[in-house]
Amino acid sequence: MMATCHCSRCRKLGASTFVFVKRETFRWIAGDDAVVRFQPVAPYKYTRAFCGTCGTALGEVGSDADSFPIAADTLDVDPGVRVRFHEFVAEKPAWVMICDDAKQFDGHPVKG
Repeated sequence: MMATCHCSRCRKLGASTFVFVKRETFRWIAGDDAVVRFQPVAPYKYTRAFCGTCGTALGEVGSDADSFPIAADTLDVDPGVRVRFHEFVAEKPAWVMICDDAKQFDGHPVKG
């Protein structure tokens, strides 16, 4: 699944479109020891991770959750999914235009 977050934290990372990965399908090839993690403060729930070597925003790679977001910008190949929803639209700057028909949520999406 792919989604775009418009919260101030994701915008400042320069990575706001994420692909959600199932933990059992994710494995490190190399570089796990270079990952630096930043813990969130409510209402945000995802730990931010970035490469301590080059500074690339990674999302929440290596989480213990069943699934977790990784920054779509880090992928070298098309993941085969498209944006399903936009979250934290209430924090979106006025100059950002959402140009797709994906669902929009003011905060984290509500299952339904």
